[in-house]
Amino acid sequence: MIGRMLVANRGEIAVRVARACRELGIEVVAVYSTSDRNSAVVDLADEAVHIGPPAPRRSYLHVANIVEAALRTGADAVHPGYGFLSEDPDFAEICAAEGLTFVGPPPAVMQQMGNKATARRLMADAGLPLLPGVVEPVGSVDEAREVAERIGYPLIIKAAAGGGGRGMTVVREAADLAEAFTTTRATARAVFRDPAVYVERHLARARHVEVQVLCDTHGNGVSLGERDCSLQRRHQKLLEEGPAGHLSPEQRAELGRLAVHGALSVGYTGAGTMEFLVDGSGAAYFMEMNARIQVEHPVTELLTGVDLVREQILVSAGRRLQLTQADVVPRGAAIECRINAEDPARGFAPAPGRLDVLQVPDGPWTRFDTGYRQGDTVPPDYDSLLGKLVVWAPDREQAIRRMDRALAELRVEGPGVHTTVGLHRALLRDPDVTADRHDIQFLDRQLPEVLARAASLADAPEPGLPAARGSLSLVQTPAAEAQPDSTPPEGPTPCPTRPSLSATS
Repeated sequence: MIGRMLVANRGEIAVRVARACRELGIEVVAVYSTSDRNSAVVDLADEAVHIGPPAPRRSYLHVANIVEAALRTGADAVHPGYGFLSEDPDFAEICAAEGLTFVGPPPAVMQQMGNKATARRLMADAGLPLLPGVVEPVGSVDEAREVAERIGYPLIIKAAAGGGGRGMTVVREAADLAEAFTTTRATARAVFRDPAVYVERHLARARHVEVQVLCDTHGNGVSLGERDCSLQRRHQKLLEEGPAGHLSPEQRAELGRLAVHGALSVGYTGAGTMEFLVDGSGAAYFMEMNARIQVEHPVTELLTGVDLVREQILVSAGRRLQLTQADVVPRGAAIECRINAEDPARGFAPAPGRLDVLQVPDGPWTRFDTGYRQGDTVPPDYDSLLGKLVVWAPDREQAIRRMDRALAELRVEGPGVHTTVGLHRALLRDPDVTADRHDIQFLDRQLPEVLARAASLADAPEPGLPAARGSLSLVQTPAAEAQPDSTPPEGPTPCPTRPSLSATS
C-alpha cells in the first residue's frame, strides 16, 4: 500500500487528491511555486516543497525538481492530477525508474492514447466506430485534398498530439483547405512540438459525450456512466452534466460497453475517459481518450457515489476493482459549472486578483471544489479555473434550479476579479439549454445573446429561475415552506501555514 503521496499539481485538483489521501491514511507531500506558497494544499499537506518560481516550466512542469522533492521527502507515489505532467509518458517513466508509483496508466499506454492519430487507429482495430477520415497523419496539402475528396466537407483538421481544445480547424470549403492545413500544422508544431495532423469529417450539430471508465491491473474494467460536455466555447468546456438525457438506455449501455472494451484492449489502468461525438440519431463516433482524471469527474461521483480519486489510488497500488458493472447504478442528474476568473464581456480575458470575498454556496447536494480561500490571490500564471460548482438532484430540471440557486449564492469579489458566474446563470435560462437541445456549436452561435442576458442579470439580479410547471419534488412541499434561504454561508478562512522544505534547482 502507498504510504506517502506527492501531489504534483496545484489548485483544486491538488486539494481534491490530498483529501482522498487523508481518508486513505496516506501522508501528503505538496509541491508549490513561489506564488502558491500560502495555498490551501500547502496547509493540508504533511510536508510542502518549494519547486520553483511561478512560471510553470520552472515549477509544475520541472520534472527534475518534482522527482527530487518526492525522493527527498520519502514519498513512494506521485499523483499528477490533470494538466501539467498528467499525460506525460516521460514523466511517468522517470517516476517508475526512481521507484515511485505513478497514479495513472503505464507510460506506453499513455504514449499511445496521447497521440490522437494512434488512438484512432487502435480504437478502430478494437471495433469502435470512427467518423470518416484517416487514422494516420496527413503529410501534405495534396494528401489532405485527396482525403477531402473522399469524405467531403465540412471536415476538421486536428493536431495528432493536441489537447485542451487547441490545434483544430474546421474547413467548410475546398478553397480554404490549403491555408487551414498549413496553419494547423504550424500551431501543432509551436504548441505541441509535433506538426502531425489528421483529417476527419466534421460532424455539425453534434453532442460531446464522454464515458468514465475505471480499469485495474488485473484486466477488469467498468463504465461509470457518461457526461455530456456539449456546452463549450472554442472547444473549451464550460458546463458538464450527466447523464446524457438525449441517449436512450440502450445507447447509453452500448456506449459504456464500447468504452470499457476500448480501454481494456490497450491495457489501460486507472481512471480514464473515452470521448465520443454523437449525432442527432444517437450514433456515436470515437474521438479521443483522456488518460487521466478529468476536471468534471465530480459529476460522475455525485451520480454513482464512487470516489474516483480514491479508486485511482487503490488501483495504482495494485488492488483489484471492488466494483462490478452491476454495482454501478447512476441516479438522478448532476451538473458542474466551471467558475473561471475570466471576464466574458472582454472576450474571456483572464481576470486574476485578490479574493477579498469568497463565499461559497452550501445546501443539499451542493459541492464547490476549489484550491482558493478568502484572502488568497488568484495568480496570472496558470489556468483561470477558480473552482467547480457541482450539484445533484433527482432529475435534470431540479438540478438546473439547484445550480441557479447555488450560483446566486456564490460571491467572488476583489480588485480586478471577474468570473463566469453570470454567464452560467444566463446559460441556464436559455430555452435550448433547458430543453436539452444544444450542441457543441451552441455557444459559438449564441454567445452575444447569452452575454446580453448575463449583463441584464447583473443589472437586475433575479432571485432564481421562474416557477417550474408541475411537480418537481419527490415529496410535495407547501408553497409557503418552499422559500429558499437567501442568507449566504460564511466564507472559509485560511489555515495556519506549515514549515516547508526547498528543493529548487
